[in-house]
Amino acid sequence: MLNDLKNRGVKDVLFFCVDGLSGFKEAIQAVYPQAEIQRCVIHMLRNSFKYVNYTDLKKFSSDFKAVYNASNEAAALSELENIKEKWGKKYPYAISNWENNWEDVNSFFQFSEDIRRIMYTNIIEWLNRQYQKVTKTKSVFPGDVSLKKMLYLASENVIKKWTQRYRNWDQVLNQLIVLYGERLTQYL
Repeated sequence: MLNDLKNRGVKDVLFFCVDGLSGFKEAIQAVYPQAEIQRCVIHMLRNSFKYVNYTDLKKFSSDFKAVYNASNEAAALSELENIKEKWGKKYPYAISNWENNWEDVNSFFQFSEDIRRIMYTNIIEWLNRQYQKVTKTKSVFPGDVSLKKMLYLASENVIKKWTQRYRNWDQVLNQLIVLYGERLTQYL
């Protein structure tokens, strides 16, 4: 897939946000060696939540916001240590999962809040969620064509949002230029 992207003309990728699929990080590094690779925060949270009792889940997730909303890596590590003190004995794997994968999560903290907001959005998952919204109320479709029409109309609504400009895009672009310089400006 990555080689296919490169063959289609994608010369450089600044940043990948991936789930924990084994071997994917190495494949990315082989094709795009300069790319930064970030483990998806949402996937990390979901993985941690699997090991937390339902009765504690709301409080645990609320406490964890301090980690991924921290202004920088040092503050995030400090918050992770606080969570470890509070929850570590009860849910050791939920915390150690973050500690063991920290090198795949920490690149996220070099970016401003505006850039992070863009990175939070997993477009594929968001698109699937939009499809689920329009299909979940229908238990049966008369045929494949009616399902295709429903998904087509949902796609048309989604495309409208894709053409909207990101909030504070000028600031985001300037920050990215500072971080990536010539790698980015050659395409502007």
